[in-house]
Amino acid sequence: MPTLEFKGKQFIYSHHLSVPFRELNVDIEKSLPALDRKPSLDDNLIIHGDNLEALKALLPTHAGKIDCIFIDPPYNTGNEGWCYNDNVRSPLMKEWLKKSANPVDKEDLERHDKWLCMMWPRLNLLHELLDEDGIIFATIDDIEVHRLRLLLDELFGEECHLATFAWQSKDTPGNNSSGVAETHNYVVTYTKRPGFALSLKERSDRQIMTYSNPDNDPRKDWLPAPLTRAEFRERDYYPLTNPAGKQVFPPKGSSWRRPPDKMKWLQRDNRIWWGVKGDAEFPMEKKFLQEAKEGVVHQTWWSYEFAGSTRNASAELKELFEGEKTFETPKPRKLLSRILELLSDPAAIVLDSFAGSGVTAHAVLEANRKDGGNRRFILVECEDYADTLTAERVRRVINGYAFTGNHRTELYREKITWSTFEKRHDKILNRVESIERFEGAGYDKVKKEIVDGVLTVTGERRIEEKAPGLGGSFTFCTLGEPIEIESLLTGKGLPAYETLARYVFYTATGRSLETVAKPAGDGFIGETDLFRIHLFYRPDTAWLRSNEAALNADIVDIITKNNNTGKRSIVFAVAKFMSQKELTKRRIEFCQLPYAIHRILGD
Repeated sequence: MPTLEFKGKQFIYSHHLSVPFRELNVDIEKSLPALDRKPSLDDNLIIHGDNLEALKALLPTHAGKIDCIFIDPPYNTGNEGWCYNDNVRSPLMKEWLKKSANPVDKEDLERHDKWLCMMWPRLNLLHELLDEDGIIFATIDDIEVHRLRLLLDELFGEECHLATFAWQSKDTPGNNSSGVAETHNYVVTYTKRPGFALSLKERSDRQIMTYSNPDNDPRKDWLPAPLTRAEFRERDYYPLTNPAGKQVFPPKGSSWRRPPDKMKWLQRDNRIWWGVKGDAEFPMEKKFLQEAKEGVVHQTWWSYEFAGSTRNASAELKELFEGEKTFETPKPRKLLSRILELLSDPAAIVLDSFAGSGVTAHAVLEANRKDGGNRRFILVECEDYADTLTAERVRRVINGYAFTGNHRTELYREKITWSTFEKRHDKILNRVESIERFEGAGYDKVKKEIVDGVLTVTGERRIEEKAPGLGGSFTFCTLGEPIEIESLLTGKGLPAYETLARYVFYTATGRSLETVAKPAGDGFIGETDLFRIHLFYRPDTAWLRSNEAALNADIVDIITKNNNTGKRSIVFAVAKFMSQKELTKRRIEFCQLPYAIHRILGD
């Protein structure tokens, strides 16, 4: 498979491995826990810090557990003011970055290389965080879409490319000096494993209304499908006799879609429609609704009516922040809602590591409110507005926000043509009446209008002081000091027991630890299919320097006695009073703190 080469790749290829682990420190003042609960890392999370380091900090707890990743990285237009400042150790990289422009602007001839250097380690960590059945969505525009595709092909695998959706991000063309208005962006989508298929989406009322039953077939509504193909095949070019007794052939240069035997079966089973009088020259196959799949496949074209526009996104933010424009490039909530609809799990964990205005959390909370789901979000934002914008938006969405005026919610949208309305006007009117009666019951007024051939039903509610909230909670975190195991020697910056336990478990097994077992006599903290992991540690310098912190014969006996699984035991401690030869006989591997923190592979 072709790979993408760019300046600096050899230096950042494994950079994600050298990024230090950091603790997630809970900021109680900025958190919004559920009533009578304390902030917890098991809740929704908003993390303020560099997203590369934040993703590394999530590995011990969330490796392989994220169901959906949405990222909206810099599009690298040259006007965003983003900086490439990853602490890559290579002297050549440091010299390169020292001599080149930062922030990255349009005049920077190496801005694409910097963008790729920035994205590579982050995508590596995102891949490690993603569940085996997980999906990643990345918004981008024409500037970097081809390079992003090549990066994801290399990291995820070309066969894991699910789709690249074209999203009509602008609902008006605007002015453009080139004379060509750029009105779409892309949503590049990859899965963790090849062969993954999205669940079918529910048929819309509009799609259902295309089915009818003009001949009163007992199998009920059906959809007419052409029986000819625009290609000549000698086998499938033969005459058919319609009920009026006339022989008909496919048009010149075409042929029937069905071979003779299949066509005879369709005729016997009354699955061919010859028109009301039975004299049609172009028969249609009857496709019954009751025999169709339960849903329809997704399409790669997302119009602004379907997925919202950037204008919608700005209006949503202004409503939340008293008319103030607080963010330059927000994404519409509808876009995230469409992405969440592609997930079948109502308890999915959704990660956004370029959180910006916090729209991902807004969409997750709204989805939970609609269907009673228990989705969770994790947002990461490096800028100073992580609290004042990102988290503040989520607070207002949860608690409600100051608003005076008419609050409008679109309840129904349908593209209507005269022929469609003429054939289906009863169903359309009944649907609208049902919406007015049920979905519109909580609104002061329900407004119906047709503009440019689109019928919309909108619920309007007068709000005098405060718009209602969606409910929910989150924990606000910052990144602590790097977990430097060497600090055990000096006693400075000792990590908490649970933090170190998750860290050594992940580095030894490559898996996250959901629950840390309470410290016991054998130091057991968790296990995998192959290993049982033990840690002897206290964040106490005096204890670490005492004989109690060492692995001795008595502790080994306890470990051996408690291990009735036959698995290999891996023990982390500052010292041992037994030879490794003796420990090996007991299927115990000793890893000395602080020197031997590493991933152990093999049996």
